[in-house]
Amino acid sequence: MKDTFSRKINYMRISITDLCNLRCQYCMPAEGVYKKQHKDMISLDEIVEVVKAGAEEGITKIRITGGEPLVKKGIIELIEKINAIDGIKDIALTTNGLLLKSMGKDLKKAGLNRLNISIDSLKPNRYKEITRGGNVYEVLDGIQEVLRLNMKPIKLNVVVIGGYNEDELYDFASLTLKDAIDVRFIELMPIGEASNWSKERFISNEEVRKRIGNLIPLEREPSSPAQYFKLPNALGRVGFIDPISSHFCNSCNRIRLTSDGKLKPCLHSQQEVDVMDVIRNNSSDIKSKLKEAILLKPEKHYLYTDEHIIGNRNMSEIGG
Repeated sequence: MKDTFSRKINYMRISITDLCNLRCQYCMPAEGVYKKQHKDMISLDEIVEVVKAGAEEGITKIRITGGEPLVKKGIIELIEKINAIDGIKDIALTTNGLLLKSMGKDLKKAGLNRLNISIDSLKPNRYKEITRGGNVYEVLDGIQEVLRLNMKPIKLNVVVIGGYNEDELYDFASLTLKDAIDVRFIELMPIGEASNWSKERFISNEEVRKRIGNLIPLEREPSSPAQYFKLPNALGRVGFIDPISSHFCNSCNRIRLTSDGKLKPCLHSQQEVDVMDVIRNNSSDIKSKLKEAILLKPEKHYLYTDEHIIGNRNMSEIGG
């Protein structure tokens, strides 16, 4: 499937829940999200139907997100079912890592290929503050478990927040010295809870690169949102995702399915295509809804411009 700008769309990101076992300040309100009724949320079997339709139209890569996907009952079975779909070549998952130590083995056996782990501080008190109660040692134990299971590549996602974790930049980068992991710094985006204070706490990745220093540039991977570098003699890589200062919209190959059954052509657009009714009443039309959403993909996002409209969905609801 191609959009109106001739970009080949072969990647689907699926939020299987908007619930989470953390309350990160830039992602979710302190009280959590409003709990919708079960009937208003897409079921795991319905997700499988969307993936099947997508695979027949050229989707080859799936990423499972949330909320926190590992709190969703039935996630192991979901991965098994997606893994069995013809045409799906890669299944990845984005997680906060709290449950990886206990679930890593089952996830790998089910067919999970890759992991992105969100972690914004290595300091216990600071991590607890930004996540409103999280234990960073549980995340670190989970990282060690998936390293032991040889689930590669493992990518650590670090949102850089001015006045919060900017003094830990080299500490994170140095994690790549002895382990073959990718540490990726992500610019803070004005979405949901972060929209009120992101400008004041924004630090560009250009500034992050300067502060780390001594980075060796690597060849850019096609369709990857990150530009990668290496510290001298490091086993892993240091990546930079610049959605604000240097967006990668021209190579965007993805579409999103939210946990309440909406197809989002772009993370930063307010446009959504409701696929829930089609799934439940005429599943043969799922493909037409996928095509509709893909044709709505904008050429680029308009963050921090006069054309940008701040949405009312938090990141946990979108599955960014």
